Amino acid sequence: MEEKRQKEVYVIGHKNPDTDSVCSAIAYASLKNEILVRMHQGESVEQYQDFLVEGEERANAVYVPARAGQINTETNYVLRKFQQKVPVYMSAIRTQVADINIRRIPGIAADYSLKKAWEIMRQSETSTLAVVDDDRKLQGLITISDIAGAYMSVLDNQILSEACTPIANILETLKGELVVGDAEKRLMKGKLVVSTATLSVIDEFIKEDDLVILGNRYEAQLSAIENRASCIIICDGAKASRTICKLAEENGCAVICTPADTYTVTRSINQSIPVSYFMIKEGIISFKESDYVADIKPIMLNKRHRDFLIVDDEGRYTGMISRRTLIDMNTKKVILVDHNEVDQAADGVDEAEVMEIIDHHKLGTVETIRPVKVRNEPVGCTATIVYEMYMENQIPVSKEIAGILCAAILSDTLMFRSPTCTEMDKMVAEHLAEIAEIDIEKFAMKMFEEGSQLRKKADSEIFYQDYKKFVASDTPYGVGQITSMNHEELLSVQDRLLAYMESAMNETGIPMIFFMLTDILKESTRLLFVGNDAKMLVENSFHKEAEANYIDLEGMVSRKKQLIPKLTAVLQQ
Repeated sequence: MEEKRQKEVYVIGHKNPDTDSVCSAIAYASLKNEILVRMHQGESVEQYQDFLVEGEERANAVYVPARAGQINTETNYVLRKFQQKVPVYMSAIRTQVADINIRRIPGIAADYSLKKAWEIMRQSETSTLAVVDDDRKLQGLITISDIAGAYMSVLDNQILSEACTPIANILETLKGELVVGDAEKRLMKGKLVVSTATLSVIDEFIKEDDLVILGNRYEAQLSAIENRASCIIICDGAKASRTICKLAEENGCAVICTPADTYTVTRSINQSIPVSYFMIKEGIISFKESDYVADIKPIMLNKRHRDFLIVDDEGRYTGMISRRTLIDMNTKKVILVDHNEVDQAADGVDEAEVMEIIDHHKLGTVETIRPVKVRNEPVGCTATIVYEMYMENQIPVSKEIAGILCAAILSDTLMFRSPTCTEMDKMVAEHLAEIAEIDIEKFAMKMFEEGSQLRKKADSEIFYQDYKKFVASDTPYGVGQITSMNHEELLSVQDRLLAYMESAMNETGIPMIFFMLTDILKESTRLLFVGNDAKMLVENSFHKEAEANYIDLEGMVSRKKQLIPKLTAVLQQ
């Protein structure tokens, strides 16, 4: 999982995605992945060198189409028709915990001995271990300091029973053999006794449920069993006689034989205590894989913990990170399609590493941490550029990819009616229609019809279907647009939209909002507007008197080429 996340490069369009931004992201990601497949198959790739991103990504990248918002009904129809999955939704492209180098060190069970935990720490070169249950839910954590403290400070001869130490832990710690008894049994009562005195003293000192360490002395073993010890440990590799084994079994006393001497057993037996007795249970700081690094960084810097535990969205432990991890962390890698403005990009674009920009709009405000490949052409649709890149790299376009690229061009150019449409857009769309086996006019009519259905949509859905924010001379303003082939349908939502625009203006603090109700067949737009200076801006831009909240503009269909330049020019004056 870690390796996969490190390789992903997201190809993503703008907020409130339209058909072009979604379909271009899918097609471009497919093109990049196809080239990598050919590379892995040993094909000569000299022609691709300027096309692929630099560094390790050439060999390791996996390109994933993404979207920065909910897709509209038009786009949904296109994806269904050409059997394409909806791109992954990314409300933000800020660096998350899942993007950085999480050390995938498995958690340990609460019954693990201190010795076993120590050995795992040495092998894993870590100083912290998560303690988890069978479902990987966090129960606590144990650090190397906790183990050292337990080893140095434990003087209580009843701690083994207080910690409910399993017999299995003692066997593992002492490399012993269980001759009599159940390894799953736990020490629940009694103290630890080292049998080195005379028989009379031993007989008086050993009580019921005690754990007794002794040597190859039959009388001492017998005395411990008769005093109802819960377990005896016979040292120095000595064997328990048949009589001792039989008596021990009858009295419910476990018998362990170990090759270690009495000193070694006495010194190391506390290492069999389960980590649950010493682990930290309260105040554990853990982060989710979905948490943003910028949000957790202050917490990590203010706490003197060496490691911080990571869980998934279901609360299951997955690994850990440290402050050192933040130094070499991997930011999200993205390719921007159909936009290059910060206000139109998914939140957190400034925290991501932008690898490429493929767009057909004016150059905007996205800043990158290093030089990147930018493909920007004055055509009517980003999909046209993506098609060109297929041709340049001699990659055949599949029927499905041809279908979504063609749909994107028809949508963005309003079936070639928009002034942004170029001869290249027409030529590419016609060629793609042949590959996809569709009739352009019939398909476009059906696509626009599916994308319309305004009466069935909520006000917010209509408003954000294709809404973008712009800034001119430090003045922000928003512009939305919907298209339809039914003029009456457009007018039926006018009052609803005006009310919603007022609400959106108050919520966002944007001083002016405009909305284009564009009739594809009539090639005209009713431009709605709200805001104190909006009416004056519209009248100065088009030299025409406007109604209270709208103006009718013949021949106006393009936001990018016809509306934005005029509004911007007046604002800059």
